[in-house]
Amino acid sequence: MPTVIFLMIDGTRPDAIAAAGCPNLEALQQRSAYTLAASSVMPSITLPCHMSIFHSVPPTRHGITSNTYIPMARPLPGLIEIAAQAGKRCAFFHNWEQLRDLSRPGMLHYSRCVNDCAVNDDSDHTTVEDYLAYQDAYAPDFAFVYLGTVDEVGHRYGWMSEGYLKQLAHVDSAVGRLLDALPDGSTVLFQSDHGGHDRSHGTDQPEDMTIPWMISGPGIRENYAIQAPVSLLDTAPTLAHVLGLAPHFQWEGSIPQEIFHA
Repeated sequence: MPTVIFLMIDGTRPDAIAAAGCPNLEALQQRSAYTLAASSVMPSITLPCHMSIFHSVPPTRHGITSNTYIPMARPLPGLIEIAAQAGKRCAFFHNWEQLRDLSRPGMLHYSRCVNDCAVNDDSDHTTVEDYLAYQDAYAPDFAFVYLGTVDEVGHRYGWMSEGYLKQLAHVDSAVGRLLDALPDGSTVLFQSDHGGHDRSHGTDQPEDMTIPWMISGPGIRENYAIQAPVSLLDTAPTLAHVLGLAPHFQWEGSIPQEIFHA
């Protein structure tokens, strides 16, 4: 059964994809409606970015400005709550434990975290294999597959360093394994949460704020460069639409309509 996959490679700068030599991400781009100039949010830090991605509001609304989770003062449902309440089977596979708070308890059919992206440069491959085993058994409607080692290596060696580019190329092979094993007719949205500069990120400079965003699947234009601005706030509304669901009225992102065939 086709599924909707949200693939995240943390800390991936758009210009790193070609520089590293990533045949699987480049092939996905050729099959996608895409932009290499999508925008992150401030602060361009992993947990604030992911809360914004899944809830389609900026950090000024959800209140998380560091990698420490705090409950929202004014809660609103995110993508997982909307999907689960509509009866969709949703799953998370990630290797950074702080992402456990992206959805409320009881909303996920399955969640698996092996919290070792900081110490095991192969853990993205393990995360992909764990997801594929689950896919074979349960055929989820939606799955979030988060790969965290590229960001860790960026902090270790520096963004666009030889070590960083080598790790992105290594993770690209796991991406190929994932894409090759998806059921026919599946939709894939790939993006990053932020970029980076030197050995850090979190600022509003372009190296930190510019991210890749691409989506491939039935009804979506192929090898199409999106003309309108895209923000990571647009991810949840777009994925909801693909799942046949209405975005929540408080979400602030929008669906880039030009990605769809007329």
